Amino acid sequence: MKPFRIGIDGRALGPLGLSPFETLDWAIMNEAEGVQFSSGAGPAPDRSFLKELAQYAEENRLYLEWGGGEYDPLDPATGRPRDIAATNRAAAEQAQAMGVDTVRAAASGPKRWEKGAGAVEERLRLAARTLREQGPMLRDLGVTLALETQSVFTTFELLRLFEMCDVRPGEHLGICLDTMNALTALEDPAEAAGRVLPWVATTHIKDGAILLAEDGFITFAAEAGSGVVDLETIIGKLRTVDRGITLSLEDHAGGVPVPAFAPGFPAAFPDLAATELLALLKLSMKSQRLLDEGGLSVLDPDRWPEHCERRFKRGLRALRRLAGGGKR
Repeated sequence: MKPFRIGIDGRALGPLGLSPFETLDWAIMNEAEGVQFSSGAGPAPDRSFLKELAQYAEENRLYLEWGGGEYDPLDPATGRPRDIAATNRAAAEQAQAMGVDTVRAAASGPKRWEKGAGAVEERLRLAARTLREQGPMLRDLGVTLALETQSVFTTFELLRLFEMCDVRPGEHLGICLDTMNALTALEDPAEAAGRVLPWVATTHIKDGAILLAEDGFITFAAEAGSGVVDLETIIGKLRTVDRGITLSLEDHAGGVPVPAFAPGFPAAFPDLAATELLALLKLSMKSQRLLDEGGLSVLDPDRWPEHCERRFKRGLRALRRLAGGGKR
C-alpha cells in the first residue's frame, strides 16, 4: 500500500508572515512533503517567479498544489452576482505555468442562511452557468478546478452542480475535500466524504468539533487528532481513489455559529436527513465531553498567532499516525 504524501495548507501559516519560498522551507524543516498554496501566492505573480517556486519544490521533492479560484457566483460584500471567470483563468494559468494540474476554488459569498444569500437552487444555477462557460478554458489549460467543500453548497448540491455542468469524475471539475467544513454544512464528515469520493482531487485535512448552542450549533476547527472528525475513516476512503491524492493539513481558530433553531432554517438544508442530524447530535455530545475534559476549546482568532506553529507541528505528527504513512 503506497503511503500518502502529507503536507500543509500554506495559507493557514499566515501569522508567521512567510513568503512562498519560506513556506516551502518551513515544510522541509518540519518534514512535511508538500504545500498547497490554497489562495495562490499574492497579487499576479509573474511566470518566472512561479517557475522558480515550482523548481524549488521539485528540487526538494515537495508536492505543490495551487489555489486562488472561486466557484461561488455571489459577491461576499453585496450578495449580488459577480463574474468569476477572470479570477479562475488567472489561477489556472498560474497553475499551468508551474506544471500543477489542480486549482482549489473557494466559495466566499454569504453563508446560505445569511441575508443576501438568496435561494440555494438559484445560486446553484448561477454557479453551474458560469462553470459551464469556463469548461473549455479549464480543459485547454489541463487544469481541474477543485471546489472546496464549504457551507455554501452541501455535498448533495455539489453533485447536482456537476450534473448540471455535464462533467464526470476526473474531468475539469473536482472536489477539494475539507473534512471539517462538513460540520458547518450540517453533514456527517465521513458520510460527506463518501458522497463526493470519486470527485476528490485535493484535500484540506482538518479536525474539528460541533457544539450545541442556544440558537443551534457552533462548529470550529481543532488540532488534528483532538476533535470529533473521523479522520481515520475518511483517510481510509481516500485510499480507494484511483489517483494521487495528497493530504494537506489545515487548521485555524474561531468558531462558526449555525443558527439551526431559527424559524425557517430547515429550508436552507433541504437534503438534511434525520439520520445525519442524529449523527451530528452524537458528535456534539462527544465534543462537549472533550470540552469538559479540557482536551478541546474554541480558540479565539486573536490567539491563533501564538498557537499556529505549535498546533501545525503536532497536527502533522498526528496526521502521519492516522494515515500510517509518510515521513516519521
